[in-house]
Amino acid sequence: MSLNAQLAAVQSRFAETAPANLKDPILQTQKEIEETFDQSKAIQVGQTFPAFSLSNAVGEDVTLDGLLSRGPLLITFYRGEWCPFCNMTLASLQKHLSEFEAKGVTLVAISPELPNQSLTTTEKHALKFQVLSDVQNKLATKLGILFRQPERMRAVFKTFGHDFQTRNGDDSLEVPLPASFLIAKDGVVKKSFVSPDWTKRLETSVALEWVDEL
Repeated sequence: MSLNAQLAAVQSRFAETAPANLKDPILQTQKEIEETFDQSKAIQVGQTFPAFSLSNAVGEDVTLDGLLSRGPLLITFYRGEWCPFCNMTLASLQKHLSEFEAKGVTLVAISPELPNQSLTTTEKHALKFQVLSDVQNKLATKLGILFRQPERMRAVFKTFGHDFQTRNGDDSLEVPLPASFLIAKDGVVKKSFVSPDWTKRLETSVALEWVDEL
């Protein structure tokens, strides 16, 4: 089963079984971001990816230049370890990690969660690639992929036990949209996937096809 087929199954179960006090605000928020997101504001293919220095899961600084010194990158932005769609995406990347490595491509995952939360994600899902912390979504903002979730979502997250202050270091509810970028060794974006629908992700098989086109 493809990644997006798995994600669609999760969304379908949620729509069928979730209580209205959770389902309604989530679906309303999802509809709003799909209707308002301006794809032209996001970084485009052919543009240079902005330089960054972000902490990894053990608190070490990782720079874009340092990563590119080893070759092309596939960077995936995810909302946080609390997001089941994100976890399934990370698991799919891990499953195919050896294929990316064989093609000389480094995988990187980025979220607004603090390094200690990234470490939990790395260990819980047995990830063998870099997981970086974009604290306060500074990089996501530069890329034009930031989503400011409405206040109605605060009660939803509280019900699920998701504490953004603990996870992200602030309680703004800001998260990146699901996004993946293939970046050539010279720092230029060669392929991009940015979706206002957080239930959809770049298929890992498509990402591998991207790499073959480099």
